[in-house]
Amino acid sequence: MSHLDDEQIALHALGEPLDSAEDRRHLEECEECAAEVAEMAHVAVVGRSTLAAGALETPSSEVWARVHSELGLGPAVAADPLAPDEVRRSMETADLGAETPAAAPRRPAPRRRLGRGWALAASAVVVASIGAGIWIATSASPPVVVVASAELDAFPAHPEAVGAAEVDDPGDGTRILTVTLEGDREPDGEYREVWLIRNDGESLVSLGVLDGSSGTFVVPDGVDLAEYSLVDISFEPTDGDPAHSGDSIVRGELDFL
Repeated sequence: MSHLDDEQIALHALGEPLDSAEDRRHLEECEECAAEVAEMAHVAVVGRSTLAAGALETPSSEVWARVHSELGLGPAVAADPLAPDEVRRSMETADLGAETPAAAPRRPAPRRRLGRGWALAASAVVVASIGAGIWIATSASPPVVVVASAELDAFPAHPEAVGAAEVDDPGDGTRILTVTLEGDREPDGEYREVWLIRNDGESLVSLGVLDGSSGTFVVPDGVDLAEYSLVDISFEPTDGDPAHSGDSIVRGELDFL
């Protein structure tokens, strides 16, 4: 069986759709790839949550040197992009000087396929850097705590749908809900919306649109998850009506840890 490659898994976990119907079918049928997408979706939540966690630190140039070596990058990007200008210029000059005596053209290094373990780790660092523009050291940040989770069961009209939900507390007073959904077929002219429903079914809160197989949403302040403990994902027509359509794909109750 040919699995999805590392780049597809990382991008899909960040909400990018898969390019082909064949890849989408594979993800629906392959437990291994689905598990890696779910794992990366959780990594994305952790990475994004650290952006507001406190002071940001710039790592030493040794970190970039190890990344440069591991990825087999060329001398043009050997200098640490976060180093002071004068240090970076001296590193670039040294690299050019080292190349000058060589008369024979250098063969490009053969491309190496990254292992899945490295791809996941690298993707985690990239995700954590989104919006900040630098690499983030999170050793001083409070740990992200999983406070609740739920298996989202399919409704009879959508028997192939499989979903899951997780609530994380990044330690800054916010609560982050991550949902994943696989196996559904989005009809033309409709979109998927994520809801929190009160236990008695009499009230609900819309969290936003699910674009792709996973999404991350901030739970509004004042919403008591012990009361609004049902997570629901529905198909909604593009008719401008903000009310729930009644066409739920999956639903499940949060289990607090």
